[in-house]
Amino acid sequence: MKTLKNRTLIYDNECLMCNIYSKGFIKSGMLDKGGREAFTEVSFKNKNLIDFNRARNEIALVDHEKNKVIYGLDSLLLIIGNSFPSLEKIARIKPLYWLFKKLYSFVSYNRKQIIPSRKDNTEEACVPDFNLKYRIAYMAFVVIISGYILSLFSVKLGLGLRLNFWRELTICVGQIVWQTVFLKSYLKDKTWNYLGNMMTVSLIGTLLLIPALFLNLNQVFSVIYFGIIVFIMFLEHIRRCRILKLNFLPTLSWMIFRMTTIIILILLNQ
Repeated sequence: MKTLKNRTLIYDNECLMCNIYSKGFIKSGMLDKGGREAFTEVSFKNKNLIDFNRARNEIALVDHEKNKVIYGLDSLLLIIGNSFPSLEKIARIKPLYWLFKKLYSFVSYNRKQIIPSRKDNTEEACVPDFNLKYRIAYMAFVVIISGYILSLFSVKLGLGLRLNFWRELTICVGQIVWQTVFLKSYLKDKTWNYLGNMMTVSLIGTLLLIPALFLNLNQVFSVIYFGIIVFIMFLEHIRRCRILKLNFLPTLSWMIFRMTTIIILILLNQ
C-alpha cells in the first residue's frame, strides 16, 4: 500500500466502526503509524485546526503540509485514492459520489443508534447532530428489511401464517407507533434516540433470522430458534436502555406489544 504521509485522521474512538476502519488504514499502511488520533484525545495542534462541530458529523483528516482539514467522504476517498487511484476516480463520478455521500451521512448520523456507548453523554464525546431525515431513513430501512425477512420466516413457524410482507411491515410500523405513543411522556427528548436503538435491536434480530431461512428446520426447531432470537433481542433492548439511562418501562412496553401481536396472529389463524 502507498502510505499517505503527514496526515492525521481524527476518529471517534467510542465508535466501533470508526475504530475498525481507522485501525485498518494504519495496519494496511495506507496511513503511517501516527496517522490517527482519537477525537477525545486530540492534540493541541490539531485542536486549533479542526471544526469540532463538523468533525462530530464527518470524520476529519488533517493535512499537516497545507494546514487544512478535509471532512467526511472526501477524507476517506483521499486515503483510499492514494493507494487505489482508479477507485477514487470511479467514486467521484457525480451520480456515484452523490450516492456514497448519502450513504456516508446515513451511517454517520445514525452510528450512535447502531452502536451506542456509555460515554456518549459526556461533553467530549464525538456524538453527531440529530438529523431527522436520516433517522427516519434508517428506521424505514430496518422496517422494510425486517418486514421482508419476517414474512419469509413466519411460514417456517407453522402457525398457519402465509407469506405476507404487508402484514409484517404493518407489525413493524405498529411497534414504532406503540412505543412512541405509550412512552411519549416518559422518553421526552430521548424519543428519537430510543427509537433508533430499538430499530437496531430489530435489525439484529432480523439478521439472526437469515441463516434459518437456508436451513431445513422443522416447526419445533423453528419455534425454538425464534424464541432464542427474541430472548437475545430482549437482553439487547435492556442493555441499550441502560446506556440511554432508561428504566425497564420501555422494555416492558416492547414485550407487551410483541407478545400481544403473536397471540393475535395465532388466534386469527386457528
